[in-house]
Amino acid sequence: MKRYALLITVAAALITGGTAVASEIYKWTDRDGNVHYEDRPTGDAPMERLAIVSRNTDNSAVRSQVAAKREARATAEQVASEAPPEMSKAELRAEQEKRKEQCQMYRDRLEQFLRSQRLYREDDAGEREYLDESETLAARESVEGQIKEYCG
Repeated sequence: MKRYALLITVAAALITGGTAVASEIYKWTDRDGNVHYEDRPTGDAPMERLAIVSRNTDNSAVRSQVAAKREARATAEQVASEAPPEMSKAELRAEQEKRKEQCQMYRDRLEQFLRSQRLYREDDAGEREYLDESETLAARESVEGQIKEYCG
């Protein structure tokens, strides 16, 4: 009989899939100064009820944050490896910040190129001179090369 009760308890736990989460968390400190957390009040010491709010993780946001950190780390390593040994940390940080700004500028430029139907440049008189298809492709490839150089 005990086996069946245990089996039913395990089955119920698997079916609920971990949805049973403690809604209240209590924090208290013992006489030795150790902090303890409980899911129900014990009444042994003064307890503080913590307001904990949980929400589902946004996986796409986490992926984008990880990618941004990885990119920043790669850029920092690239700058550090290319830097002359006599550069100070402040100069390295300034160089990294400059590369980061240039990276963002080139990404914005590529985004603008991809959204635009026709690219142009201004001549000396301030008139628009529209690029043909080969010039447009060359401009996009140039910006993509700049992105690879500055963004890693």
